[in-house]
Amino acid sequence: MKTLCLLTCLFSLTTIYAQVDTLALIGQRLGLHFSPDQLKMMEKAINDRSSDYEKMREEVIENSVSPAFHFDPRPHGFVISTVDEKPINWSLPKISLPQHPGDLAFYSILELATLIKSREISCVALTNFFLSRIKMYSDTLKCTISVTEDLALQQAQRADSLLDQGIWLGPLHGIPYGAKDLFSVPGYKTSWGAAPFQDQTLVETSDVVEKLTSAGAVLVAKLTLGALAMGDVWYGGMTRNPWNLEQGSSGSSAGSASATVAGLVPFALGTETRGSITSPSTRCGATGLRPTFGRVSRAGAMALSWTMDKIGPICRSAEDCAIVFDVIRGKGRDNTVIEAPFPYDQDLDVRQLKVGYFKNLFDSCEFTRPYDEAALQTLRSMGLNLQEVHYKIEQPVEAIGFILIAEAAAAFDELTRSGRDSLLVRQHEHAWPNTFRAARYIPAVEYIQANRIRSLLMDEFHKLISGYDVIVTPTFEGTQILTTNLTGQPVVTLPHGFAEDGTPRSITFLGNLFEEHKILALAQAFQLATDFEDRHPLPFRE
Repeated sequence: MKTLCLLTCLFSLTTIYAQVDTLALIGQRLGLHFSPDQLKMMEKAINDRSSDYEKMREEVIENSVSPAFHFDPRPHGFVISTVDEKPINWSLPKISLPQHPGDLAFYSILELATLIKSREISCVALTNFFLSRIKMYSDTLKCTISVTEDLALQQAQRADSLLDQGIWLGPLHGIPYGAKDLFSVPGYKTSWGAAPFQDQTLVETSDVVEKLTSAGAVLVAKLTLGALAMGDVWYGGMTRNPWNLEQGSSGSSAGSASATVAGLVPFALGTETRGSITSPSTRCGATGLRPTFGRVSRAGAMALSWTMDKIGPICRSAEDCAIVFDVIRGKGRDNTVIEAPFPYDQDLDVRQLKVGYFKNLFDSCEFTRPYDEAALQTLRSMGLNLQEVHYKIEQPVEAIGFILIAEAAAAFDELTRSGRDSLLVRQHEHAWPNTFRAARYIPAVEYIQANRIRSLLMDEFHKLISGYDVIVTPTFEGTQILTTNLTGQPVVTLPHGFAEDGTPRSITFLGNLFEEHKILALAQAFQLATDFEDRHPLPFRE
């Protein structure tokens, strides 16, 4: 039986003409019932459009081309708070080079900045140190796609030259980092972790990489991601969890989390559409910031979902996340970016914050209960009066999750139609190839209706949390991750315990739109009161 074209969001793979019996069958599957006369009338209109689809497909549409509509996470009536924003004056700690060289791998950004600014170590020497660690351990972790050694040494030499002239660009001056291999960097391949694109090179430099370069940071590696930003399996294998090498790192920011926690880089860039920062940060024990949607320019980054993709740092502490976020936020070539202040205060008294917690989610979360209870007690011991909040969402969150799938299928339309999706490593029912094919039959009307429900969800969730500065929540319980990725809320995920097998567990601090400074301040205070971020996987401490 021939395949229906009209009732798809993106339409079928070849020109196929609909027949009345086909229309009736597909209509029934979609819960639509039309009379024989109505179906006959529809038949010609549907078939006439097939030529339009063929004309569309003659156009080569690069992944970087976004649709002519933009998502704005601000609910009805939302106003961004205006504050007098001043440059953050980062306080550098007093510190010297460690007696054991391997300890340098786990210094914080500000500790490394102290060494560089004081000229106790040169930018070139620090870069070579991390390059050597990447070469030593990346095969074990399967976390690196390209070592950008030539570029890194050029950038490090420039950073040293500026210091010779008395110019210090800030805390990222001379600091090595890694970037998820979906950020384009000329001269190096941008593989998106996928076999069909493993030799792809792009001429543009992504905005976030440009901003980090301007701040003096040094790109030492392009790191692995699960193919096309799903999971931890890429064309070269499975990226490993530094705490348990038999286990994957989770994803899709797989290499970013794995390399950072193992001390191969001081920090890395990640992205999230539905858990791709929070999940590997949890698995590997990193601290990951997923900013508000629209806070960071996505120009030069692979598109998966134009209305859900977000870029954020993966670090070993909340303070490091704040430092990196302060550099990468704001406008670039991406006209969907929303400007908002970032009044982060290193010395904020977090007792001033109104903090709630999703009690019903904690009550139902057995997997991390002992760590959750201890974390909540720690927060109370810090002088916080935690207030119970009941997580209840009236809108059908899981039912509208296909928004991501429809957009991802559009982003990789040519891959599906060409049949090159067969080159991807993962080919099971829930992997991208089958998901993209099935997405061709998402009705366009239902996609639009789902986004209308999303608007209601944004209003509902804003009302639920807007009375609080921070909400504490289990990372994976309920629909929290999907909900907040649909609404665009910022979160920071950080370790709050270690299981008997030595692997980390995490908790998440959730904030209001554009209020990353509050969740990061609370996360940093929590980390000062605990030592989870100071623990490092033994095999990588040499």
